[in-house]
Amino acid sequence: MPYITPEKRMPLDPAIHQLAAMLPDQDLAGTFNYVISRLAASALAGKTSYARINEIIGALECAKLELYRRVASPYEDAKAAQNGDVY
Repeated sequence: MPYITPEKRMPLDPAIHQLAAMLPDQDLAGTFNYVISRLAASALAGKTSYARINEIIGALECAKLELYRRVASPYEDAKAAQNGDVY
């Protein structure tokens, strides 16, 4: 669940905005994958355990699902309405 309190967001958001501004418009996938992988590796550094690995994988999966629910699904609905439904 990405909905942490504003107090927890405050120290993170400036770094996130700075990093997001550095992402390329083209070939985003590789760079984005690198950033996520390095962040996961840093979160594991010196703290590697099954529980920690599972926690990170779970957070990644939930972030993926929330992105799909909040962004991809409405986008797909709009495109289906615009171009005609398939189902």
